[in-house]
Amino acid sequence: MDGQTVSHEKFRFNVNSCVSGPAMALATVFALTPLTTHAMQAQTFSVLHYFSGGGDGANPYAGITVGGSGVLYGTATRGGSSGYYGAVFKLSQVNSSWVFSPLHEFTGGSDGGNPLGGVVIGPNGALYGTTQNGGESLGTVFELRPPLTVCKAILCYWNETVLYSFMGLPDGEHPGYENLTFDSSGDIYGTTYEGGTNDEGTAFELTPSGGGYTESILHNFGSGTDGEEPYAGVVLDTAGNVYGTTYGGGTGTECGGGCGTVYQLMPSNGGWLENVLVNFDVANGFYPIGGLIIDDSGNLYATTFGGGQNDGGGVVYKLAPSGGGFTYSALYTFSSRSPCGSAGSVAMDAAGDLFGVCYEGGAQAEGWIFELTNCSPQGCSVVDLHDFSGSDGAYPYGGPVLDANGNLYGTASGGGIVNPSSCVGLDDSCGVVWEIAGVGAQYQNPIDANALANRRRRK
Repeated sequence: MDGQTVSHEKFRFNVNSCVSGPAMALATVFALTPLTTHAMQAQTFSVLHYFSGGGDGANPYAGITVGGSGVLYGTATRGGSSGYYGAVFKLSQVNSSWVFSPLHEFTGGSDGGNPLGGVVIGPNGALYGTTQNGGESLGTVFELRPPLTVCKAILCYWNETVLYSFMGLPDGEHPGYENLTFDSSGDIYGTTYEGGTNDEGTAFELTPSGGGYTESILHNFGSGTDGEEPYAGVVLDTAGNVYGTTYGGGTGTECGGGCGTVYQLMPSNGGWLENVLVNFDVANGFYPIGGLIIDDSGNLYATTFGGGQNDGGGVVYKLAPSGGGFTYSALYTFSSRSPCGSAGSVAMDAAGDLFGVCYEGGAQAEGWIFELTNCSPQGCSVVDLHDFSGSDGAYPYGGPVLDANGNLYGTASGGGIVNPSSCVGLDDSCGVVWEIAGVGAQYQNPIDANALANRRRRK
C-alpha cells in the first residue's frame, strides 16, 4: 500500500513510503537526563525516550496514556521495523531509569498503519487505538493484549486484534488524532475526519456483538453548518451525551470554509440529535484541532489553534453548563506576537490548573509547554514550563497527561535524533517522550504566576 499525505491549512504530515531506518537496540534502557531551561521554567524537564525511526517508531503525534504502576503507553505515527507504518510502545520506570519496549509494529496491511491517535486502556485492561491507514486501506480500530503466557524474551510483542476496518462510505475513513472513549457498557466512541455520507467525517460507536463489534454512525458531518473534519475524539457526560470539536465548518465566515465548532450529540428516539454549542469566528478562536476534557461539574475545556481577541495566537476556553445550554468563556488568549498553535487537549490537576502544549512559539519557535493557574472569571495566569529547542524535542502536537503524583508527560512530534530515511519532523528528526516531574503536585492552591516563577527559580 502506498503511503498517504494528510493535509489541511495549518499542518501537512507526509507519511509516504521511505526506506526503513536502522534497527532499534532491543529493549534499550534510557536514563533520565535533566535539561536546562530558562528562569521562568521548571527545572525538572527530562527526555524519557528519543525516537530513532527504527523499531521504536518515529514522530509521535498523539499524547501519552498512564497505566497502572506508572507505566506509560503511546504510539508513534511512523517508523517501526517496516519502515514507516508506526508502532505502539510502553515505557516502564525501573529505579531512576526508563525501559522502552515496542508492543506492536504496524505493517500497513490488514493490521493497520500510521496511528495518529494514542491508545486508551479499556475496561478489560487491554489497549485500544486507531490507525489512519491500513485495514481496508482507510484505517482501523484495534485492540492489543499481552501474551497469554509469561514472555521471557527481550522483546515481548502483544497480540493485536482488528476490531473494525473503515471503508469510507458510509462508515467514515481515517480516524483522528486523539484517543477512543468507552462508556459504562463497554461501547467505544470515536471520530473519522473524512468519509461518511458527506465526506466530511463521522462520529461513530462500536458496540460489542457476537464476539466482535458492530459500528453505528452517530452523526455524518458536513450537512450545512454543523461542522466538518472532526480531528479530535469525543468525551461523554454522565447522561450519555457526546461532545467533540470540528476543525472546520460552522457559521464563521472569516475562515473560508468555517472556523470550526464544538458540538453535542444527544440520544433521541433511538438516534442522535446534534446541537452546535460554539461556532468559532476568529474573535473567540479558530480551528479547534484538540479535543475536549470534562470535569465533575460537566464543564468542558479545550483549545483553539489560533484566533482570540485582538488578533490572538490561540485560545484556551471553557464551556460551563447554563440554563440547558453552555456558556463560553476564554480562560486565556495567547498573543499573536507569542503564538501557541495548540493542537492537543489540556490536562487538569486537583487544584484546577490546566496544562497544555503549543505547537509553535516559544524561545526557539519550536513549541512550548504551558500551565494556566490562578483562574477566575476574568481569566487565568500563564506559566511557561518549558521551551523546546530541537535537541530536546520540537513541535509538540498531542496534549499532555498527569499521573497520580502530579508528573506531567507528553510527546513532541519532532526534534531529538535526526534520521532522514524514516523521520519527517524538524530537520528530519524523530521526536521524543518527555516528563516534567511533580509539576501538578507541588501546589494545591492557585497562586499567581509571579509567585510561581519565583518559587521555581529557588529550586
